[in-house]
Amino acid sequence: MCRSIKTLRPPMTPDATPEDVHAAALQYVRKVSGFRAPAAHNRAAFDAAVAAVAAATAELLAAVEVRGVTNRSSTPAG
Repeated sequence: MCRSIKTLRPPMTPDATPEDVHAAALQYVRKVSGFRAPAAHNRAAFDAAVAAVAAATAELLAAVEVRGVTNRSSTPAG
């Protein structure tokens, strides 16, 4: 399962969307927990883990520098 998570940083993917980040986080949590869909009593923990992994991933993608590629989130719009 984890092998199918695509690379989200440039130049592999020019712009990772929040949906891309969430999908990768969901796949990771599913793999680590062993649950495709958690039982109701585990849902809050599962959802919290997905949110935490997605937040960490977004932070990483915003901070990582790739030589020869401009970080779009740090350039002014317009």
